[in-house]
Amino acid sequence: MSSLVWSEALSLSMPVMDDTHREFVDLLADVQAAGDDTVLTRWQTLIDHTVEHFGQEDRWMEATGFAPGSCHMTQHAVVLKVLKEGAELGAQGNLAPIRQMAHELTIWFPHHAQTMDAGLALHLKSVGYDPVTGQIAQPEALPEQAISGCGGACSGHDQDSEADTRQAA
Repeated sequence: MSSLVWSEALSLSMPVMDDTHREFVDLLADVQAAGDDTVLTRWQTLIDHTVEHFGQEDRWMEATGFAPGSCHMTQHAVVLKVLKEGAELGAQGNLAPIRQMAHELTIWFPHHAQTMDAGLALHLKSVGYDPVTGQIAQPEALPEQAISGCGGACSGHDQDSEADTRQAA
């Protein structure tokens, strides 16, 4: 099975996010390289990291106008649920699902980072959000309504604007 290696293609030019993503990639590689005697421990380390990783991104979204039910946050919740289910199966001695999930994560993560996380990074930069301090340099750039959907062109506030335009015509 293929493993994921950090590369500049995964970089979002946002050091805090890139560092967290690099750690995720490294921990995922640790799981894939683990023998049966250590895979469950390494899987739990990946889960612990991912809880904080996703929680951090979710807090950034909430602080800068993403709706709590955005598909980005929802995807985080679903992935964490699946990772935890893998840990439960592993604790019962069934390690095959963990190995399969680790492989699937090597496919899922680049896509997630290059779409949803890239959109989040762009949004954070557009409002001047400092992920270290939580300060927003350009509060006037915050959305008037919470961003729903995926936070891209299909966002709720964009759809509302289109609906207003159609009604005015």
